[in-house]
Amino acid sequence: MNAVADAAAASAAAQPERLKLTEIFLSLQGEARDAGWPTVFVRLTGCPLRCQYCDTTYAFHGGQWWEIDAILQEVARYGVRHVCVTGGEPLAQKRVLALLERLCDEGYLVSLETSGALDIAGVDPRVSRVVDVKTPDSGEAHRNLWSNLARLTARDQVKFVICSRADYDWAKGVLAEHRLHERCDVLFSPSAGQLAPRELADWIVADRLPVRFQVQLHKLLWNDEPGR
Repeated sequence: MNAVADAAAASAAAQPERLKLTEIFLSLQGEARDAGWPTVFVRLTGCPLRCQYCDTTYAFHGGQWWEIDAILQEVARYGVRHVCVTGGEPLAQKRVLALLERLCDEGYLVSLETSGALDIAGVDPRVSRVVDVKTPDSGEAHRNLWSNLARLTARDQVKFVICSRADYDWAKGVLAEHRLHERCDVLFSPSAGQLAPRELADWIVADRLPVRFQVQLHKLLWNDEPGR
């Protein structure tokens, strides 16, 4: 029995590590701390959440299997330093942890965009984790894994997508309760088509919130074209 188990383990170990990807492409980073930098985006397939404002629903299903070595080769082909691993929800595929580590080992500046619903503890500490705290109007606030907030460091970022004044007031409460601005950069974004950017900006200024206002650069430039 031990011989059979050993053979099965050896066979599994010999299998190349693979991830299911929707796309790999070069664009400008449209948000967060690295906004404006040429960035290679590695978009993984699949997400357990269904936020009502999601703009990447095409990544929920389908995709193709890529070996991690092949992903690294494709990333290198573009010749830029910044790499963003996104989704979908990248942490839904456990092998993404190996990909993140390999990218860091290659010297890339790596960020991970995650919903905040899955544990970020296993992510390589060299990665900037961009954690999206889901607001009530997202429809998925009940999925927030609050223990993630205690794991944040100065390398990381927290994002709130604000859909309404109620969302804004809720996010202010989370900011104060967890003192997030003392841990990392905090980003407030208006949900495109649901809240006017100027309205959110005025609220932040009036309340003197210790957060960074942002709009999604890629929406302004390319209007959500896939692969841009």
